[in-house]
Amino acid sequence: MSRLLSTIIFALAIITGAYLLGTSYVERSRPEGTISVTGLGETNFNSDLIVWEGSFVSENYDLQKAFEQLQQSKALIEGYLRQKGVAANEIVFKAVNTQQKTKALYGSNGNYQGDQFDGFRLTQAVQIESGEIDKIEALSREITELLNQGVPFYSKAPRYYYTQLADLKIELISKASEDARIRAEQIATNSGTKLGELRDARMGVFQITGQNADEDYSWGGTFNTSSRNKTASITVKANYKAN
Repeated sequence: MSRLLSTIIFALAIITGAYLLGTSYVERSRPEGTISVTGLGETNFNSDLIVWEGSFVSENYDLQKAFEQLQQSKALIEGYLRQKGVAANEIVFKAVNTQQKTKALYGSNGNYQGDQFDGFRLTQAVQIESGEIDKIEALSREITELLNQGVPFYSKAPRYYYTQLADLKIELISKASEDARIRAEQIATNSGTKLGELRDARMGVFQITGQNADEDYSWGGTFNTSSRNKTASITVKANYKAN
C-alpha cells in the first residue's frame, strides 16, 4: 500500500511539474504589448539679442589714399553710432579687405587683349551686438543717413538670437515627455490595457521658426535668425510597456 501511495505521489509531481513548465513557457513566449507615441513640446518666445552688420568702401588708384578715405568714413560711422546711443563696447570694426580692381581691354576689332589695373577697393565691416533690440532695429533703418555725409554704407538685415536656449531646450524636453505620457495613457485607456514602465525614449530635432512664418521643418533642425518673435519646438518618441 505504501508503495502504491509513493507511485501516485510521484506521478502527481510529474504532472504538476509538466503543467507549471508549460505554463511558464507560454508566459515567456507571449509577446509583451508596446505603446509607441510621439510627444510635442512647443513654446513662443522673444529674442533678447540683436546682431546687425554693415560695410563701407573706398576706392582709389593710390592704396594709401584709399586707406585714408576708409579711415575717414570709419570715424564718421563711429561718431554717428555713438550719437545714436550705441555703447563703444558694442561696436566692432572688422579687418580691412583689400582688392585690386581690373578692367578688360579690347582692341579695335573687339578682341580681348587682357586686363588693366583699375585701382584699389578697400572694404570694412562693422558689427553691433546688443540687448537693446528696439534701438538697434531703428538704427539699421536710419543708417542710410550716412549717405548724406558722403559715406557709401551698405546695411544688412538684423539677425535675432536668444541667449537662454539651453534652459529653453530643457523645458521643451520636459513638456514633450509629459505630452508623450499623456498620449500613451489615453491609448492604454482606450484599448483596455494598463500603461507599464517606459521602455525607451528618443529626442527629436530642435526646431526654431519665426512666429506666423511659413517655414518648413528641417531634418537637421531649423534655426531662424530673421524673426524677432520665434517658436521653438521639439519632439520625444517614447515606447511604453502595455500590461
